[in-house]
Amino acid sequence: MGLDLRVPIGMMFGMIGILLVVIGVVTKPDAKTLGVNINLWWGLVLIAFAVFMLLTARHAAAKAKAAAAKKE
Repeated sequence: MGLDLRVPIGMMFGMIGILLVVIGVVTKPDAKTLGVNINLWWGLVLIAFAVFMLLTARHAAAKAKAAAAKKE
């Protein structure tokens, strides 16, 4: 079937999300925007998006494999 672009996109967003979460946890408590640790929250959002992308890629691969098996 070829390369599914959701895999590298999900991995990229996952790595950036992990970096933001680590920065958000390690930084001083006074490094907040309006009382919100923006690095931590956006890191979690990016990780959630990465998980979504990887799960949809996995689902598509399983669906394509089942269709190929059914065809034979």
